[in-house]
Amino acid sequence: MGILANTVCLSQAQNTVARLFPENGATDVNVDTHLTMTMSADATIGQRGFISVYDQKTGKQVDRLDMSIPAGPTEGQPNNPAAQYTPVPYVYKSQVITNRNTKAGTPSGVNTWDTGRYQLDIIGGFSDGFHFYPIIVHGRQLTIYLHHNMLEYGHDYYVTIDKGVVEGFDGIKGKRGWTFRTKEKAPDSDQRLLTVSADGKGDFSTVQGALDFIPDSVASAQDGYRVLVKNGNYEELVYFRNKRFVTIEGESREGVLIHYPNNEVFNPHPADIKTNEVKGTFPSRRAAFAADNCSDLTLRNLTLKTDCKGQAEGLLVNGERNFFENVHIIGDGDALQANGSCYWMNCRIDGGGDTILGRGPSFFNHCTITSYGAFMWIRNTEENHGNVFVDCHFKGLSNYAEIGRLPDNKGKNYPHAECVLLNCTLENIPPYGWGRIDDGAKTATILEFNSHDTDGQPVDTSRRNPLMRQLDPIRDAELIGRCSDSHWVLGW
Repeated sequence: MGILANTVCLSQAQNTVARLFPENGATDVNVDTHLTMTMSADATIGQRGFISVYDQKTGKQVDRLDMSIPAGPTEGQPNNPAAQYTPVPYVYKSQVITNRNTKAGTPSGVNTWDTGRYQLDIIGGFSDGFHFYPIIVHGRQLTIYLHHNMLEYGHDYYVTIDKGVVEGFDGIKGKRGWTFRTKEKAPDSDQRLLTVSADGKGDFSTVQGALDFIPDSVASAQDGYRVLVKNGNYEELVYFRNKRFVTIEGESREGVLIHYPNNEVFNPHPADIKTNEVKGTFPSRRAAFAADNCSDLTLRNLTLKTDCKGQAEGLLVNGERNFFENVHIIGDGDALQANGSCYWMNCRIDGGGDTILGRGPSFFNHCTITSYGAFMWIRNTEENHGNVFVDCHFKGLSNYAEIGRLPDNKGKNYPHAECVLLNCTLENIPPYGWGRIDDGAKTATILEFNSHDTDGQPVDTSRRNPLMRQLDPIRDAELIGRCSDSHWVLGW
């Protein structure tokens, strides 16, 4: 990953454009396209100048990126003792909010305006906005990220780039240096199959573009949408809310990579409002891919990844009855945050510690989870089950990769937390199994049955944390049967 944004560098030799995308004079361009330049030499981004997009017909400036503005914070925000959880539940309104009709940074809850001077973009109708990199560089290729939803169908545009935006590059000037025309119209309103292709040959060029097109809360599965994502590298921050009965299916799990450098430092919660996984609190903005207040989703055959360390999920999902099959999730601490009922089939989850976080319930079937630290920190209440793993593989990547932990957290804990392991493969897991469980969680339910090593041999459970109950195949047969049933765990 080579993000070189807003850095001070010595001037380099003259750099020229070898290729533009969309090409100069291109037609039939998707309105959600990124702009890319392939340079004659490796590129370095400057600290000044503008990238501007104009409407050819009217001469109106449609969008502008100011390269003197930093992308986002690089250090965590100071502790604010006065910060509180929102005093009223956060409301997910169904309305069209974009950069064209709303100022990015407009509070969507009771939080105050963010006065930080950083790049800010409304994504997925979240008016508070996200910090973002206006340009991301990989060697000779620069990808320019316009603000979302600024281009319209059936319009001609031209792009100008000031000298100084790219070190050693004189820029692009005038109305003919870089022009393109967008597609004449959006997909038909009754079209339920949408294609996303990074090369611009689909209905949309980005996953976010397709999700922005889909209306909120469709009534039934018959009215649902299917988004087919072609193999490709989708470096974009994805956030959507209020969607229902949407299937996002990749062409292949390893061929579709959706990723972005995001974490809690880069996109923190408001300074005056705390955030966590509890319903009604302010939404988190730190994941690379987030499905917020969404239900009846299906994600299949793709990889979701954050390119940052820290509190940085590859996937964050809030909602009910969401199904994931053959999805690879790559994050850090935490890799996956799952709040609401989810079914995970043949998924791989890779993280740094507290790899699976959330309030559940979640049913994991034939999944592989790797972690350097604790595999999970479960936070379910008595209203629902927690995490149940059936025929899963836990692979520890350090000597401290314990199955889970329940420490007191700022004076609170999760006394109803539940974790069940049935017929799971444990590789490089400490013999005590479960890590720290403080007094506030001594009533947690932690069950284990038939754990075995990679050769299929039973693991030694004699030194397990005393709160880990070993199930007996005869005495506990009914309970094992219930826990093996996703309908009993999830309620659907």
